[in-house]
Amino acid sequence: MTRIMPRWLRRFGRDEEGGVLLLEFVIFVPLLFTAFLMSVEMGLYSVRHMFLDRGLDMTVRYVRLNTNVPFKHDDLKRMICTYSGFLDDCETTLRLEMATLDPRNFAAFDATPDCVDTSKPVEPVRGFTVGLEHQMMILRACVKFRPVFPSSGLGYELEKDGSGRARMTSIAAFVQEPN
Repeated sequence: MTRIMPRWLRRFGRDEEGGVLLLEFVIFVPLLFTAFLMSVEMGLYSVRHMFLDRGLDMTVRYVRLNTNVPFKHDDLKRMICTYSGFLDDCETTLRLEMATLDPRNFAAFDATPDCVDTSKPVEPVRGFTVGLEHQMMILRACVKFRPVFPSSGLGYELEKDGSGRARMTSIAAFVQEPN
């Protein structure tokens, strides 16, 4: 056995069959593997976003129909996290902004959403006002999540904060119903 193995290894090293396939393998397998990782990351991002939208929509429906209830930021955050069950660490990474919206004099939110950065000290909520009857409201939710593959494909391209989390936002507009 000890004589056969070195002879076989020498013969294997001198053999040049399949050299062309090796080059294609070296070029295409990393590309295919990266595309696979990107598709998994995009699928999970889409599922997270769908659950965030669902939680936000169900919370907005509840707020819209209960006008005279004084909702606080933490109440709405808890409701969104309850309705959207797939978001990891939702209670600590979700931040909401709510403001009244005048349809005749539209002023949008600030371009950068108010998100939580767990690597920095806690900051107060930027804008949160509860509306009255017949007022149009806009609610923006920003949640932070950890990419599955942060060093390749889509996970690498997502903008991340100091703790390695990427942000995802969702917006809902509604009119407060009269009681």
